[in-house]
Amino acid sequence: MNVNIQVVNYLNSQHAQDIGYLLNCYAEDPMGGRAALSENIKTNLATELAKLPHAFSVICYVDDKPAGLINCFEAFSTFKCKPLINIHDIVVVSEFRGLGLCQQMLATVEKVAREKGCCKITLEVLEGNEVARNSYLKFGFDGYELDPEMGKAMFWQKAF
Repeated sequence: MNVNIQVVNYLNSQHAQDIGYLLNCYAEDPMGGRAALSENIKTNLATELAKLPHAFSVICYVDDKPAGLINCFEAFSTFKCKPLINIHDIVVVSEFRGLGLCQQMLATVEKVAREKGCCKITLEVLEGNEVARNSYLKFGFDGYELDPEMGKAMFWQKAF
């Protein structure tokens, strides 16, 4: 088994195609909402990400097949006065799960974050996604809180 993990070149046509495919695998999964992405999103995602200087992605191939993807965005920690990396999407295609690919991709994200002088990496995970939660705990992630009396941070949204 040959595993190849690299930072995506959004202008590379193969990477662009594979990003759309991989994110659609995630979208169709129960943890992604079970709804396929539109052809427009699959086709244009890499082009739109390329326009964002604060975006980067890590892609994983197993024996030259697209197997995993992490989409990241640089943000800023006001409490640390340093940049941070927020992981927005993590996907490992079902046939490649259990091979430790998530850990390897996260290590690449951490390498990039350290090179950028970031103070931390953040992500959100669904409560019911035990496999992902265990993987993130294994990598060193933990719940976020400033003061234990105030409880852990919650991720909210207002869709429009």
